[in-house]
Amino acid sequence: MNRPFSSLVDVQSLPDDRNIPLHRVGIKNIRYPITVLDKVNGTQQTVASINMYVSLPHQFKGTHMSRFVEILNHYHRDINLRSFSKILAEMKDRLNSQEAHLEIDFPYFIEKRAPVTKTPGLMEYMCGFHGSMTEQLDLVLVVNVPITTVCPCSKEISKYGAHNQRGKVKLWVRFDRFLWLEDLIAEVEKSSSSEVYSVLKRPDEKFVTEMGYDRPMFVEDVVRNVCQRVKKLPGITWFRVEAENFESIHNHSAYACT
Repeated sequence: MNRPFSSLVDVQSLPDDRNIPLHRVGIKNIRYPITVLDKVNGTQQTVASINMYVSLPHQFKGTHMSRFVEILNHYHRDINLRSFSKILAEMKDRLNSQEAHLEIDFPYFIEKRAPVTKTPGLMEYMCGFHGSMTEQLDLVLVVNVPITTVCPCSKEISKYGAHNQRGKVKLWVRFDRFLWLEDLIAEVEKSSSSEVYSVLKRPDEKFVTEMGYDRPMFVEDVVRNVCQRVKKLPGITWFRVEAENFESIHNHSAYACT
């Protein structure tokens, strides 16, 4: 015969005598539907990978993992940038913690037209909302943007052409006013030799090949270009940018960060 819930032992709440506090405990990589603001269409539905953590004082054996999922279910389909602080505050309250952390990473899709033929296609960008709350909210936007670069050294020393490669730029920003993901992505794309497209016809391929050849860049150039552009955006209080080129003629990647 099953015992009533009230009589079941709550093992997580039992005391621990090792006197070791834990910085983060919680759940990781839970898949969940969210709504993201879309500059063109108003909103966009996507599926996020979510990490939720709280700090655990030294006197407690464990946290209540099920409560994290209950909080997500409470904000069902209202998990977005506007509700971020409410979710963190509820995590602190329900789990009796001084510190809460929330990481929401998701694919975001933008319709992008080819540069010459204007053929439409959907581009995927991995984006994220990362934040924590102690006494105050600390919130960071994250965008990952694919790019293309043409090597300046290769162009300078070669009789024929120059090697190029795809790369990735990751940008983190703190801000004091609303920012569109589309605007951050656009600034990164403008900082590369050429943008990446999902659909290219022959005239488009000719265009991006020649544009990249006319705009050769090292990975260091890309990072510095992004820095120059991001500094001019209103509302950004801090940022970090890193770029990685997946080299086409080397058995390693090239990397730069600031």
